[in-house]
Amino acid sequence: MAAVLLYCRAGFENDAANEFMQQASERGVFGYVNAKKGSGYVIFECYQQEQAEQITNILPIEHLIFTRQWFASILHVQNMDIKDRVGEIIHALQQQDNFPVCGNLRVEHPDTDAGKELSKFCRKFTVPLRQSLRQHGFLAKQEQDNENELFVFFTDNQNCYVGVANKNNCSPLPLGILRLKAPSDAPSRSALKLEEAFQVFIPKIKHEERLRSGMNAVDLGACPGGWTYQLVKRGMFVQAIDNGAIDQSLMDTGQVTHFMADGFSYEPKKKNVYWLVCDMVEKPQRVALLMADWVAKEWCVEAMFNLKLPMKRRYESVMECMELMRDHLKENGCRKFSLRAKHLYHDREEVTVHLRRHRVS
Repeated sequence: MAAVLLYCRAGFENDAANEFMQQASERGVFGYVNAKKGSGYVIFECYQQEQAEQITNILPIEHLIFTRQWFASILHVQNMDIKDRVGEIIHALQQQDNFPVCGNLRVEHPDTDAGKELSKFCRKFTVPLRQSLRQHGFLAKQEQDNENELFVFFTDNQNCYVGVANKNNCSPLPLGILRLKAPSDAPSRSALKLEEAFQVFIPKIKHEERLRSGMNAVDLGACPGGWTYQLVKRGMFVQAIDNGAIDQSLMDTGQVTHFMADGFSYEPKKKNVYWLVCDMVEKPQRVALLMADWVAKEWCVEAMFNLKLPMKRRYESVMECMELMRDHLKENGCRKFSLRAKHLYHDREEVTVHLRRHRVS
C-alpha cells in the first residue's frame, strides 16, 4: 500500500494536505501530495510502501480537522472499459499480493458537483461488484464486523482508487458526511451546524448527561437564534447575547433571556452556566481567546464555537488559535481540559471547535 486517499470539502485540498503531512511526519511517515483544487480529495504518496496502512492505523482520524474520510490506497484502476468495470477491478486486485479479505464494501465518490453525478452509478455498481468480490475471495461471503473495509473511490466513470481502511479508525458515514434535515421551525440554517457539532463531538451515550434538559447555557452573538434553537430544543435555559433581535418563537418558550449586549463584554451573573456556544463573525484569534477565557474563569464547563477562517493559510490559522487557547488556559491555571476542532459538513469557511474543562481530582 503506497498512498493514502483523503476526502475533504472541495476547495480545502491544500488545508487537508498540509495538515496530514504534518501529522504524518510527526509519526515518522514521509511522502508527497497530489492535490487538485476543487477535486474534493487528496492523494498522499508514501515513500515507503507499507507506511500507508501504518499511518491509517496509528493516527486517529478524529485528530484530523480537514479530513472527512480516508483509506490506504492499494491501486489506481484507470481507463476502464465501461462495459466491464467489475472485471477490470477484479483483475487489478488479482495482481496484488496478500490483499486482505474485507468485511464490507464502500463504493464512493468525491463530494463535488461532478462527483455527485456519480452517486446513482455508485449505488447501482455496488451490487454486482460486491457479488464478484465475494466470488473471488476479496470480500467475506456475508458482511462481517471485521477490521477491514474495502473502498472503491470513483473519480469519474472510468477511473477509481481501490484500498482498505481499518473499520475502527474510519468514518462509518457515507463519504464521511453526517447529513441532517433542516428543522422547519429553526430561525436559520445555522442551527444545523450546532446539531452536527453535538453529534460529532459528544458521544451519543453522553447526551443525556451533557446535553440534558434544565441546563443553563449562554449563546454569544445569538441573533437570530439558530444555535439558541438547538439549546432550547434540548430543554435548556439560554441567555441569548446580541444587540440584534432574537426570533420571537424562541422568546415565547420562556426558556430564553435576551441581553442586548456585546458578546465580548458580557459576563454571566452566576457561575451556573454549563454550555457556552458562539457563532460570531469575528477574527478567529479573538474568538479563540474569548472562549478560553470563559473556560479558564470557570464561567462555563463546555464551549462549542466556530472560528471564521481567512482565505489563505486556513490550517495554519486554526493551529495558531488552538495554541493560543492552550497557552491561555495553562497560564490561567486550567490544568485539565480537552480541545478538538473539525471542519464539519455544515461549516463553510470556518471550523467548529469543542473545548471542555475537566475536574481535577
